[in-house]
Amino acid sequence: MSPRTARPTSLAVRFLRIARLTLHLFRGLWIVFTRYGRLPLAGRHRELQRWSRQLLTILNVHVHRHDVPAAWPPRCMVVLNHVSWLDIFAVFAVLPGVFVAKSEIARWPLIGTLVASVGTLFIERSRGHARRMNQDIAARMNAGEIVCICPEGTTTDGRELKAFHTALLQPALDAQGVLQPLALRYTDGRGTQSIIPAYVGDQSLIASIWAIASARRLGVELHFAPALDTAGRT
Repeated sequence: MSPRTARPTSLAVRFLRIARLTLHLFRGLWIVFTRYGRLPLAGRHRELQRWSRQLLTILNVHVHRHDVPAAWPPRCMVVLNHVSWLDIFAVFAVLPGVFVAKSEIARWPLIGTLVASVGTLFIERSRGHARRMNQDIAARMNAGEIVCICPEGTTTDGRELKAFHTALLQPALDAQGVLQPLALRYTDGRGTQSIIPAYVGDQSLIASIWAIASARRLGVELHFAPALDTAGRT
């Protein structure tokens, strides 16, 4: 069977997962509105990691980590491919950081509010805003935060890698930081690559959530490559 035609889980399981996901999203809103902002940075990271892991568990998505750095270097930018809206939660389940995302995500119901509330930086489609964004990213890196970017600027089904928008890498050079490559790969939970989580084309967010909730089991592999120092590079 292909990843798209594999036998789905029952309707009862799908509706149960979506109900639990909805409750979990509202719980996340309650956390950010009541106490998230009052926590120290390390406390916010722990809360975000715990919440993200719970979201993946609800959808039966299992995280597999490979070659995770023993320690995160200062002024670190994580550079990863972009497949799904699940990417952000898969990464947060493993490392503390802040994402750079398209401004459209901020308008998503519930999820948009949540990712905005945890410090996500949103890119507007204008040259002037891009310059300000690069300054904000470099400032976050200099302040000790790990910044995560998807330089393809769009999603794929995970079977190809599109050209990078190199302007997104400039803040790492400005901060004289380190680039940490990360490759995401979604599987059927048994090692075979799956395109079910891919959020591509004209697919709606609701349709994507339904497809993921319909899968019997999914895995997401996070493969970390050796870090790259930007010193002396352009």
